[in-house]
Amino acid sequence: MDTLSPFAVDRRLGGRVRTWLSAAVCAVSAGVCAVVSGAAWAGAQVEEPLADSVRTALSAAIGRTEPVLVFADAAQRQQCEGWAVSLEAKLLKRKPEELVRREFLQTVCYEAKRAGLEPGLVLGLIQVESGFRKYAISSVGARGYMQIMPFWSRTIGNGDPASLFHMQTNIRFGCVILRHYLDVERGNLFMALGRYNGSRGRAEYPNMVTAAWRGWKLPEGGTQVADAGAAAMAARR
Repeated sequence: MDTLSPFAVDRRLGGRVRTWLSAAVCAVSAGVCAVVSGAAWAGAQVEEPLADSVRTALSAAIGRTEPVLVFADAAQRQQCEGWAVSLEAKLLKRKPEELVRREFLQTVCYEAKRAGLEPGLVLGLIQVESGFRKYAISSVGARGYMQIMPFWSRTIGNGDPASLFHMQTNIRFGCVILRHYLDVERGNLFMALGRYNGSRGRAEYPNMVTAAWRGWKLPEGGTQVADAGAAAMAARR
């Protein structure tokens, strides 16, 4: 199991990941909603040309190798570990193996925070996209937990679509892409989720994700994650 840090990557990149992504706003036309098999929704994304600055920013946020996630200190470890423990019981039926379940949740926490997203939102999106199936494939080839289209690997990754079945890589791609769409839509979560799904402006998919998100909110007094409301705050701007 990789060790995880919600802050180490930002530190290694000089704190510029979110700055780059926020600046990387380009016009991406809306895709056409398509019905795909199973719990796969994001396959309607259409590959669009990216400005060089946007592609460079997204590539830097993804990295060219499998993520190596390291806690910066004990407090940061406790944040994501506490959040994971608080939600383990709800994921038990989906992921019965304790180590797999905990690693998955800690990775979601790490990657969500790294991209400035609320971890529960990412869990809700994964629930809708793949039903927590690591090897889910849509009818048009979107892959893994967050249903990443293979063209993203070629455009901003290492060019190997098989890497999208690696848990941490897949979740990193999904979080970076959703952050990018939030920036394109100036913090409007409804529209950003529509872009992620390829159904911009339609309510069905955003409503499904936000409903799933509510199901992953911690009970009163549960372990919270610092800055967890970043995406929601941005959506209200």
